[in-house]
Amino acid sequence: MASIQRSARRINDAGHYASLTERRIAPCWPPRRHAATPQRRQIPLRTRKESSPLTPSARPGDRILAIVVGLHAEARLARRLGVSVFVGGGTAAGADAAAARAVAAGATALLSFGLAGGLDPALRPGDLVVPSAVVSRGVVFNADAALAARIGGTASDRLLGADAIAADAAARRCLWQRTGAAAVDLESGAVARVAAAHGLPFAVLRAICDPAERDLPPAALVALDARGAIGLARIAGSLASRPGQIPALLRLAADAAAARRTLARHIATLRL
Repeated sequence: MASIQRSARRINDAGHYASLTERRIAPCWPPRRHAATPQRRQIPLRTRKESSPLTPSARPGDRILAIVVGLHAEARLARRLGVSVFVGGGTAAGADAAAARAVAAGATALLSFGLAGGLDPALRPGDLVVPSAVVSRGVVFNADAALAARIGGTASDRLLGADAIAADAAARRCLWQRTGAAAVDLESGAVARVAAAHGLPFAVLRAICDPAERDLPPAALVALDARGAIGLARIAGSLASRPGQIPALLRLAADAAAARRTLARHIATLRL
């Protein structure tokens, strides 16, 4: 058991792709084409520390940026930008609630930040994704061009904001073919929908963790608690019952580490 717990700790930050719901994206669906949200003119950003209240800017036209993430591990990175961060807990419903909290707190621009799964087979662990649009529940939402430019420009066409985990290669291949999205996560759809509902700009900054051709090991699907933290006991239990998944889990941990390094290097260059 001690060796299993050591293995579990080594994959502590790979749980972005875990889910408490155990639902998976099961069938693929064709995207319905809807009008995208309009692009907005560039306006200066105003950032706040997380410990500071988000309040309307004293200068008309300024934006107050807030970041939505799935996990506390992602939040630790995002806070380096000096912006308020809201944690969704690694589920689509949690991301909806986090984005709504950000807007209620006074945010006037939203950024979805963290790791993503690859749908395009060409994307490798650590590749940066700054999509020009998010596909969510069949609707295409355009990212704000000015905000996307401030975080590094658009490096891919679309990202799929899913409601559940795409846990295996077959599901991802189907989603890529049906949606044309290069990557998938559980937070960006919520950020796009909430931003559109309030007439706010949004953008996405993600790094690829698991590539399109890999199935997620079972332990990765049970790892998260409701707060977006990794439950080592859950992981250890899964490894004890299915120890053959340990190599895949350690590979996922290495991929997650590559993605985090990419994000850390990239945000060090940003001046929002």
